[in-house]
Amino acid sequence: MARRLSPNGVVRSSKVSASFPQRRTVLILAVALFALMGILTFAVTREVTSTSPPNTARPLRQPTRPALTAAEERYIREMWPIHSDVERSTMRASLGQIFYKTQDMKRDELRTRLEQALAVYRRAEGRLGALEPPPSLRLEHEEYVSAVRLFKESAVEVLKMFEDGRDDHMVAAYPKSQAGSDKIREVGGKFWPNEFPPN
Repeated sequence: MARRLSPNGVVRSSKVSASFPQRRTVLILAVALFALMGILTFAVTREVTSTSPPNTARPLRQPTRPALTAAEERYIREMWPIHSDVERSTMRASLGQIFYKTQDMKRDELRTRLEQALAVYRRAEGRLGALEPPPSLRLEHEEYVSAVRLFKESAVEVLKMFEDGRDDHMVAAYPKSQAGSDKIREVGGKFWPNEFPPN
């Protein structure tokens, strides 16, 4: 650790000022992780507990969802394996970045996870391009393709840290990853409502 004397005679450490961006990155990733944990805790707590006493509870009326056409059902069924791969890879890449910043994962392991996620996103783009969504689901299809593209761009951005050694690529990549997650949650709530319960 390099030390230098300031004009007023106080010894300063250059490592402290150099580590501020790294601490900021860890803080951002930690806040994102705690937010995710809070949402999951809230969802589980809400599912398990009820605010009304059992004897006064009335059955909730679910809004009726129009029946899917055969073409819509087929499309959603074909989307499911693609969606599963994208979700799993996104979670592994996100957790990998958090583990790396908390020094629970080595740099090479993170790189492997990100390269695997990028390969999944590229394959997903090709598989999505081969699907023929029915006209009623074309907008949702385009949104999903856009989300996968955002995940891919985010992974490419983070992988730049292995070229120039700067961890701040993770901070730069985060907004794209978050926007992709928001889009997938929106589309997924329509296609697979049980996977994305309403708040």
